[in-house]
Amino acid sequence: MDFLSNSDILYLTFIMVATAIPAGFAAGLFGIGGGLITVPILFYIFSTSGIDPNYLMHLAVGTSFGIIIPTSIVSVMTHHQHKAVDFSIVKGYGIFVATGVVLGTILAAGLKTKPLILFFTIVVYILAFYLLFLKEKEKNLDVKMSLPARIISGLVSGFISAPMGIGGAVMNVPILKFFGYPINKAIGSAAAIGFIIASFGAVGFLISGSYLNAQLPLSIGFLNIPAFLIFFPITAFMARLGAKASHQINKKKMTKYFGLFLIVIGTRFLYEYFKI
Repeated sequence: MDFLSNSDILYLTFIMVATAIPAGFAAGLFGIGGGLITVPILFYIFSTSGIDPNYLMHLAVGTSFGIIIPTSIVSVMTHHQHKAVDFSIVKGYGIFVATGVVLGTILAAGLKTKPLILFFTIVVYILAFYLLFLKEKEKNLDVKMSLPARIISGLVSGFISAPMGIGGAVMNVPILKFFGYPINKAIGSAAAIGFIIASFGAVGFLISGSYLNAQLPLSIGFLNIPAFLIFFPITAFMARLGAKASHQINKKKMTKYFGLFLIVIGTRFLYEYFKI
């Protein structure tokens, strides 16, 4: 990164600040960690900063997890004030999510950047089309999530979230809604589950980066310190605003908009996949 001029550094800092605002707001609004926004931007920033191409995606994902931790804490606290967090499902479901994250982190550590990009792209497209064609139920079902359902759903959401650097809410909100949770409580509870995913994911990428002896500039393992310090105060602040807004906005339209956003992200990463 020594070759970057002062103007380059200012430009990249501006991009991070500008990205942190919508990422934090979306984190609170949808119960997501913001990784679907921060990972592509961090990938772009690191790719222009002389980072080893083999570890671009790893560094973007690991740093994203670090940013999600304080962001999700603020989001959960705000949703909890509106009584929209079911901590019982977080405890009974979170252990399986954490197990999936550990397995997904091990997978990610053994992959190069290009397969990670393809994995990210495929999952994003699947989630996008799911959200775009999701039909809202007129009434909420009785909340009932059996042990096998918790095990399977938890392992899958955690396993997929780890290589993507996301809090898993894009999967967990629909899962919780399917099992009968109202949308507000599904979002709030998914934000709490996202904290578990981010915590295990951040530690996993921190350890794997050190184990692989990546030696990336201004980073510990696969956690970039400057990006983390710039992002998290802004995302944490905006997450509070987003969480408050989530209890006032029509979720049906926002779900469709978010699906379209995922299409854009998926297309961007598909382009990156073929370019590498």
